[in-house]
Amino acid sequence: MSACANGEATADDAENATKSSSTPVSASEMNKTNNFQRIAQKKLLVRGYSRSKKLEKLAVYSSCKFEGCKCNGWKNPNPPSQTPASDPNQPTSNLTDPCKSCRHNLGAHVSHLESADEEELNRLLRIVVDVENLFVCVTREEDAEAKQVYFYLFKLLRKCILHMSKPVIEGSVGTPPFEKPSIAKGVTNFVVYKFGALAQKEWQTMYDLAKMFLHCLNHWKLWPPASRGQHLGEKDENDYKLNYTRWLCFCHVPAFCDSLPRYETTLIFGRTLLRSVFQTMRRQLLEKFRAEKDKMPPDKRSLVLTHFPRFLTMLEQEVYGNNSPIWNPEFSQQTNNLPSPSPADWFVSWLVSPGGVAGVSGLNRFTSSTVGGEACSGFNISPGLLTNGRRSSRSQDAAEKRKADEAGLSDGAKRPKIEGDISKEVLEEVLAEINSEGDGVIVGPEILHPSHAARDEQARQEEKDGKIDFHIVNNSLSHRPTRQVFLWLIEVQNLFSHQLPRMPKEYITRLVFDPKHKCLVLIKNNHVIGGVCFRMFPTQCFTEIVFCAVTSSEQVKGYGTTLMNHLKDYHLLHNITHFLTFADEFATGYFKKQGFSKDIKLPRSQYLGYIKDYEGATLMGCDLCPRINYTDFSRVIRKQKEIVKKIAARKAIETEKVYSGVGLFKEGIKLPLPVEYIPGLAESGWKPAAKKEKEQSLEPDQLYNIVRTILQQVKSHASSWPFLKPVDKSEAPDYYDHIKFPMDLRTMTERLKARYYVHKHLFIADMNRIITNCRSYNEPDTEYYKCANTIEKYYITKMREAGLMEKLN
Repeated sequence: MSACANGEATADDAENATKSSSTPVSASEMNKTNNFQRIAQKKLLVRGYSRSKKLEKLAVYSSCKFEGCKCNGWKNPNPPSQTPASDPNQPTSNLTDPCKSCRHNLGAHVSHLESADEEELNRLLRIVVDVENLFVCVTREEDAEAKQVYFYLFKLLRKCILHMSKPVIEGSVGTPPFEKPSIAKGVTNFVVYKFGALAQKEWQTMYDLAKMFLHCLNHWKLWPPASRGQHLGEKDENDYKLNYTRWLCFCHVPAFCDSLPRYETTLIFGRTLLRSVFQTMRRQLLEKFRAEKDKMPPDKRSLVLTHFPRFLTMLEQEVYGNNSPIWNPEFSQQTNNLPSPSPADWFVSWLVSPGGVAGVSGLNRFTSSTVGGEACSGFNISPGLLTNGRRSSRSQDAAEKRKADEAGLSDGAKRPKIEGDISKEVLEEVLAEINSEGDGVIVGPEILHPSHAARDEQARQEEKDGKIDFHIVNNSLSHRPTRQVFLWLIEVQNLFSHQLPRMPKEYITRLVFDPKHKCLVLIKNNHVIGGVCFRMFPTQCFTEIVFCAVTSSEQVKGYGTTLMNHLKDYHLLHNITHFLTFADEFATGYFKKQGFSKDIKLPRSQYLGYIKDYEGATLMGCDLCPRINYTDFSRVIRKQKEIVKKIAARKAIETEKVYSGVGLFKEGIKLPLPVEYIPGLAESGWKPAAKKEKEQSLEPDQLYNIVRTILQQVKSHASSWPFLKPVDKSEAPDYYDHIKFPMDLRTMTERLKARYYVHKHLFIADMNRIITNCRSYNEPDTEYYKCANTIEKYYITKMREAGLMEKLN
């Protein structure tokens, strides 16, 4: 049996992904970037002015210091010429030139600046440039709300120049942060709450999507309140107006007026603002992604078109849900899968200083271990010989508790009460009965290894008796391995060369003695009779199995299964939950028995480039479950089967009891007789059927409002785009030949306006018609078919939340 692999790929930083391919740069964004560059160049230019030129520039915004004069800025009586030959760095006036308005000289307007140092003048000049830009904004802005904010900031900065102070925004807008928890903290809590239990790579994907979402929101331009076109309540409208003013003052304007303090939107605003912009932002983002999908790299296309819509749909439920825990200021969820510090600290540090985590492609939750590494080239992993090695005391206690939990004997195990479940007392009685049956029985081969025994039963017994043991060995560059380790490496190299004749011996030797590879060897009579050569990729959360073989004279004894089980347990201790291997036609059967499949659950980008492709071989993968002790798995399953058989036998004895017949007829009881009167019926577990409550009819207006809300939510869903309007015959010429009763969301909207949906069944029938038509016309592997499945689940969820679906039957 052979299996070979090698691979590479790291996740790009989400911010870079957002800037480059996830959110392609539009013409407006390019224009905005050019404006920022122009402003920066202007500030750099004024910084290079001579001191007299700087004073002249500042005098325009400085009031006259002559006693009794009310002039608020010096005006040049002789405007500078605009000829190309004129030098903008040279002053056009001197301190004795009179002001056009008050006739006092230039020196009277800048007398307070004579003792100011160069750095202070440069700071004031930066404010001057911002004032000029704000003046342009005031003159060009058409929205009254925004114009008012621009004018307020214009006056504030002019006042700062006049008093040589730093700008501080005061008044009714308040000071950041405005709501706790912030949007960044809420999204962080969402990722931990929903995806904290996932494997490291899957969690990393959600982490990148969250960063991408927060990055988009930080650069999102809010609509003015008058231009939103949404009918909101008075409170929601007032809240949005206030948040819009705050956003302008603290986020939008400071982006190009850096003399004002600037904050990230996601750090100072909370759920209130997110609720008001989420649906519009999601729709426009997904439309933009779909329009620009051809310009994206394949991995980014999959991220933003497949994973991002699902991420946003799940986040929407938490944003608008009334009881979502992620908005609790004291939210805390401990997950063993996540690193320390907490993900919240990672997000906040990234938002405050994006460069702080630049280049981090994953949360490396794997700690380095000397087990089998360069610090230790030989390690015993056999039970009974693990005095200091296989598990730490903490992991050993956890393993023992897990076994007790699986047997139902752990006192600390908290499990949901299931109706009809076996009590702990009964379970203990059954276990005691099973154990007592084994006492005093003459044990023979047919008892130890019956025909239906697990494949690894014999090998496990030999391991228990000390006839075989298992070791992790590898070569090392940092120190010389022991003589025994070298002998085992040579023996396992000879084993692979003999059992895998298609593999070049030089290639086998190179990998077996490569310090990056390790070998799990099966030792019997102090000789290697089986082994697995593998290479671990902890940062990618997978291991490549290169070679796997058992000597021909020791096969069909369960050694191969036991080898693989020990390898699985060893990797779970190192938090690696995926195996990959290239198997030839002789090895695929073995790997299928060990839980491998051709359906690779690991994302391709996670192993691409790390493993080497082999012609004529099949790539197979195996996902490991951290809750399973694989070396003990078959024994636990057998014990569970025995328990089930004993409990079933007990139940059979109880059900075989004969009850007397119905004797109530002698007493003159008239028919129909209630079934509860039949003896033994209740004892068998029968219960009367719950009475159906009469369906409450909704008022027409109430039903109309609920249906309108659900229909709008379905239309806003990321997967609803194929159903928004009737199918165009030019795109699908034969569509109406196959579909006799077409339906779409636009038609449903028109029916809703016409008050067609007088009963919920009519609405459900039309929604089901859309789904049925799509599935009838399209193949299951098409994008349209998948959208139909997604929309069906989504609308059913919304119907149930509204209390309309569970009443149907």
